[in-house]
Order: sequence, then structure tokens, then C-alpha cells
Amino acid sequence: MASKKGNWDEDDVRVNKSRQFGSSNKARPRTKDRPDYSKAQVATITEVDRGRVKCLIETDNGKLIVTAMKARELGKKSVVVGDLVSIVGDISGVDGSLARVVAVLPRRNSLTRTIDDHENDERVIVANVDQIAIVISTTNPEPREGFVDRALVVAFDQGITPIIIMTKQDLASGDEFLKTYTDLDIIIYKIDRKSDLTTLKEVLSNKTTVLLGHSGVGKSTLVNNLLGSTENPESTSDIRNAYRATGDVNEVTGRGRHTSSSAIALPLSQTFKGEEFGWIIDTPGVRSFGIAHVQPSRVISAFAEFSEAIAHCPKNCSHNETECALNNWPGFTNQNLARLASLRRVLSVE
Repeated sequence: MASKKGNWDEDDVRVNKSRQFGSSNKARPRTKDRPDYSKAQVATITEVDRGRVKCLIETDNGKLIVTAMKARELGKKSVVVGDLVSIVGDISGVDGSLARVVAVLPRRNSLTRTIDDHENDERVIVANVDQIAIVISTTNPEPREGFVDRALVVAFDQGITPIIIMTKQDLASGDEFLKTYTDLDIIIYKIDRKSDLTTLKEVLSNKTTVLLGHSGVGKSTLVNNLLGSTENPESTSDIRNAYRATGDVNEVTGRGRHTSSSAIALPLSQTFKGEEFGWIIDTPGVRSFGIAHVQPSRVISAFAEFSEAIAHCPKNCSHNETECALNNWPGFTNQNLARLASLRRVLSVE
């Protein structure tokens, strides 16, 4: 029986037998010592495949791909393609070697989607990108405004430059669909399998660009054409020289079949004015792209011409209501109003 309050003795102390000295199943003693990762190598994640990742590191002899595993404390979904990480262990890159990812450095941006528009179920696709190329096709499968609008919302929210690439221009025009986005001043390319991609590669050069699109729109074909038409394809063989499998469209559903199962970063060779090659990140075809996690105010504030008017909006203004200061702001030109209308339409997508 416990002693009266304030009169405790050793009989009142409960001892965990597993921690007693000499116990066969004693727990490991606690220690305040922590691993020293001050000399860890900084690397960029180029591929994630279950418990293994591919990391790009800079060496005195150039760039090198290293295979690594994630530290258990980081969690299962802690690392995505594009992440900057700290790695330790064997960073030689030789077959059979294995390093360890011990930390994920802060992200400057991320391409994230919510599942079925549930705000608390976010999935990060890639991180630390400069551009997002929204890949759609003129037909088979048909382009969808809802998908493009959602991708643009995330791009504007994260400060990522959007590009629209429309494939299969040899099968249909697509011009009527693209008119919707002219007021937003987005760079648009129309291509097919035989197109000269020189201008597009100049835009991709020295940038990290993620390709996003439905299955069947031609992303993998585009990737292969970008990689296969370089002036010196062997220049990237020591880093990664992979080609993506291509597929077709299901005749019954009108949807494409998945041919890429995971995101992967692939290098474009050094061909333009001595600049470093850019990176393209190919992603699996998406079936849904929710944006419940994005705040409309962050999206519209990404447009500098609206910043002064936004400062006079009511608190928690959605920018699509009667009291919004953007409705009657003096000095707006017809182009301002057209861009505002386009933005509001993009933000209203469900």
C-alpha cells in the first residue's frame, strides 16, 4: 500500500523488469548522442521505387547517380522526385552500393494533388521544379478544360511557370480549345510525332520541368523524342539514358492506358549555347487531380497587376463575389478584365 502523500519510500517505486540490469530482455539504454550528419552529401532525387531511391550528386569528375534507401524515421512518403536530400554511406555509385537518405531539405515548391478533393489527403507528386508542362492531345483522348484548369491553379499557387503542350496536331486542330487560355499569357506548343522540337527544348534547357497529363496523350512519346533527338545522346549515358514505354487509348472508355508507373527525372543533353542541360520529370498518367488544398487567394495574388486591388478586398474574400474590390477597380484595361475573368473561371473549376 502506498505511503501517505509526501512520505514515499522505495516500496512505492514500480520497477520495469525489462530495464533491470542482468535481464535477458532488457531494453537498450537511452543515450543523448545523435548521429553526426554534418558531412552528409547533398543530392537530388531522380527516381523513387518503393524503398529505394536514385540520387544525383556532384563529384569532381561530374555528375553521378547513387542508389540509396530512406532512413526509417523519414516515413514512407517523405521523399519525391526533385527533392534535395542529405545522404550518407556508400556514395560511390558502383553496382551493389547503397547509401542512406537521412534528411529532406526544405522545398521551394511542390506539385501536389488531393485525392477525390479531400483537403486532408494530399499527395506530393514532385518538388523543386521550375516549370510544369501540361500535356494534352487534340483528340483521342479529348482535351479536358477541368484538368488543365486544376493544373494551372496548382502552378500559380506554387509559383511554377505553366506551359501547355498539345500533341497529335496531325489528327485535329485544337485551336478552339486553346483560345480559353490566351488571356493568361501561357506559352503553348502544338506538336506531333514528327515535329521539330528545337524551340521547345530551348524553353526546357537549364530548367527542371515536370510533365503532367492523362494517360494516352503522348507524354512518353514526347519524352523519347526529346531524348532521342539530341545531338549527342551518349553524353547523358553516365547519368541516365532511359526511354519510356508508349501505349494507346482504350477504344471503349476513350482513356489512355498507363505506360509509366513512377515519376522519373531524365536529363536533356547540353546542346544550347554551352548551358547546363535541363531536366524533364515524366510522371504516370493522372486520372484525378484534386485541388481542395489550394487557397484561391494565393492563386490570384500570383498576378502582380491585381495586387493593389486585392489589398482593398474584404477579409477572406474569395475574389468571386459582389464585394470583391476587383470588380470595379479603376484603371483596369480590357486585357486586365479578360485575364481576371479567365482566372475566376479557372478558380471555379470543380
